[in-house]
Amino acid sequence: MSAETSAELTALQAALAAEHAAVYGYGVVGGRVGEARRAEARAGYDTHRARRDALAREVRAMGAEPVAASAGYALPFAVQDSAAAVRLAAELEGRVAGVYSDLVRATGAARRREAAAALREAAVRAARWRGGSVAFPGLAERDGTDPATHPAPATTAAPAAPPAAATAATAATTG
Repeated sequence: MSAETSAELTALQAALAAEHAAVYGYGVVGGRVGEARRAEARAGYDTHRARRDALAREVRAMGAEPVAASAGYALPFAVQDSAAAVRLAAELEGRVAGVYSDLVRATGAARRREAAAALREAAVRAARWRGGSVAFPGLAERDGTDPATHPAPATTAAPAAPPAAATAATAATTG
């Protein structure tokens, strides 16, 4: 397997892991979100299940075993009411967008189009849940949610920190 194919497979597996976590997280969201947003939560859940299944097929097509879902995931905060469920949904979508941003960088033209579409859709869902957008969806070091200052929750398999160069650049521009 070439280094390029290996990087693509690694990014696909990371996206799959993030989708597993999003499916779990949306199960929590659906149980706590108010009636007015329940259909939106169901649509997010269904979308992430479909993307998860598609990614598993892609990983198998590359001759690899898809990463398995965990039995459970640590949530970034307690989800005891509808407001917290809405915050969790926005967080899930932001994390998924970040992983798809990585997949866009790691893939060739055919998969890149699909990864970009998934990134766009996650960013739109995040904006709907959050009530506003960020400048660069999927790029934490650019959108004000730099993991160096806002630690990543254990909810998804998103990278825990941006590359060192990005962290240094962020520190230089904000410090």
